[in-house]
Amino acid sequence: MLAEPITVPMIPAMQRRFSALFWAALTVPLSILADGPKDNVPDKVRPIPPVGIEIDKDAKNELLAGAVKLGSEILQLRETYRAKPEFSELLPDIEIYQKAVEWAVRYRQIYRQGDINAARDLLKRGQERAAQLHEGKAPWLSATGLVVRGYRSSIDGSVQPYGLVIPRGFVPGGAPMRLDFWFHGRGERLSELSFINQRQRTVGHFAPPNTIVLHPYGRYSNANKFAGEMDLFEALEHAKKHYPIDEDRIAVRGFSMGGAACWQFAVHYPGKWFAATPGAGFSETPEFLKFFQDEALKPTRWERKLWRLYDCTGYAGNLYNLPTIAYSGENDRQKQAADIMATALQKEGLTLTHLIGPGMGHKYDDSSKVEIERRMSLLSTRGRDRLPLKVKFTTYTLRYNQSHWVRINGIKQHWERAHVEAEIIPARHRVKVLTEGVTALTLSIPSGHAPFPQDRATTIEIDGTSLRSPKVETDRSWTAHLSKTDGPWEITASSQTSDLAKRHGLQGPIDDAFMSSFLFVRPTGKSKNSKFHQWADSEMKRAQKHWPLQFRGIARIKADKEVTKEDIAHHNLILWGDADSNQLLAKVGDKLPIQWRPDEITVGPSKYNSANHALIAVYPNPLNPEKYIVLNSGFTYREYAYLNNARQVPMLPDWAIIDLKTPPGTQYPGRVADAGFFNESWKLY
Repeated sequence: MLAEPITVPMIPAMQRRFSALFWAALTVPLSILADGPKDNVPDKVRPIPPVGIEIDKDAKNELLAGAVKLGSEILQLRETYRAKPEFSELLPDIEIYQKAVEWAVRYRQIYRQGDINAARDLLKRGQERAAQLHEGKAPWLSATGLVVRGYRSSIDGSVQPYGLVIPRGFVPGGAPMRLDFWFHGRGERLSELSFINQRQRTVGHFAPPNTIVLHPYGRYSNANKFAGEMDLFEALEHAKKHYPIDEDRIAVRGFSMGGAACWQFAVHYPGKWFAATPGAGFSETPEFLKFFQDEALKPTRWERKLWRLYDCTGYAGNLYNLPTIAYSGENDRQKQAADIMATALQKEGLTLTHLIGPGMGHKYDDSSKVEIERRMSLLSTRGRDRLPLKVKFTTYTLRYNQSHWVRINGIKQHWERAHVEAEIIPARHRVKVLTEGVTALTLSIPSGHAPFPQDRATTIEIDGTSLRSPKVETDRSWTAHLSKTDGPWEITASSQTSDLAKRHGLQGPIDDAFMSSFLFVRPTGKSKNSKFHQWADSEMKRAQKHWPLQFRGIARIKADKEVTKEDIAHHNLILWGDADSNQLLAKVGDKLPIQWRPDEITVGPSKYNSANHALIAVYPNPLNPEKYIVLNSGFTYREYAYLNNARQVPMLPDWAIIDLKTPPGTQYPGRVADAGFFNESWKLY
């Protein structure tokens, strides 16, 4: 995908244990190439991020010394404010500068001489903040204009930056303000150094009056998917601690790759925003790759289903309650994204507002920008509708399960369409619901908004069944839980079930385990199968190396015998090895639907020789069913997918058998002998 104009970025690391692994990946110089057919050859994949320039030894030593000095200041501040969280929680605002410079130098992500001066500036700014915090001050919290902040991610403990545009007249603790997210375009050189430098110097495409604009880093250049998706919510929660944000006036916006991110957040989380303005980009995988990349696609049966995680066309009807203004240049090939969404919306009875810049390529024209801002101002005045009387919501996975007051808790089969239409009829004290492919849902109206009387039950008509729901509570909230098995719908006491079942945040596939806190668990023993042992060790090291490459953090790792009860309680466990080599896997292996013995792996009626095959899988942790275990896999898309953001989708489902006779490549960790999904009860189909 073509990139919007950006400056070159860089990255930091307080930990250095993976630097040698990282260096091994960054040995081939290259020029920056645009996406296209030349990037369709899996055997000729250029490294992303690319290798930077060789910098002068004195400059390198100067920057590293500056990063070490700033790191020492951070350690002193951490000790000084150990018992004062109001100050210690501000340390990421300083750590982002240290990390940006250290990673840029150590991992060769300086791409031009000007980046050296940018790194010097970042160190200076970090030292200024450190000195201010030593005095018990944090003036950047009340600053207006361009402000860069940082938070510590719960996913891997890394510090992540985000940029803010704070309008004039902002006063801490003042009246709630509108907030617009802006998602950046593709930038293969977009390290933290480049991102922070840009966010300290550039307002961006749009900076509406009386509006905070939040620029997520998105954990590099992944179209805000996976950990990049969670970056938005973590940055938002962090910003809420220090800035008055109007929950009913939050918008999602972006251009190019950022337009793709905007489509994704709009259709997957339609009840959270007052408006969305996607520009260019892509909105699904298969048609975009065929049209834009000239790629001949041959998806497996599970890959075709997994496209439904991020393909926005299948979720298009979710824009029923979300005002959306799409933009494309008339001559931009990425106009395809809005065109295909317009077609999908027509099938839902909706007409897309699509502004087109006359004669424009991959950019905004001035008149369209003015018109977009005019319409956004009107939509902002109205704000988000907290209680739309009618909600239409479609999903294919419980990862995305809510729109406004409708939440889907169970579906008949993952990756098939699940749909709800729910309508409140206040005059009749009634809620009418129609469902397709749904087995459990919750209807929940927030405090102060229930339009029903408190002294009588509300009637729910769902798929032809009439039910008497709980009454409105005294805070004017109303909640009803419904479920069905083989018979009609019933009212239930809660949305929880004691049975093991797929549910929001515990529904797979493998990549879902890397969207919340995870811990790599390395084996201390040795497998009886030498070929597998070598493969598992290689794949673990690869996963350690590629997490910082693509998601800008360091994966937590412990030996199997060092894992504590607290680790099991708080993390998804990524178990490497087999029952012979990994103590934890030995404890839980017989609890899985797939049996893995020293001689064979049994998947239902199919059997595979363990000497030449490996099991990859995700499953609720038998030691803590609130978390996942993953066997022998990091995130599943590989180097070939780095070349185009539309390829960055899950490549493996809930489980896979890998034939080790075929070496790992840029698309798969070996030949996939078989793969599939567990059913809604986490059993084999």
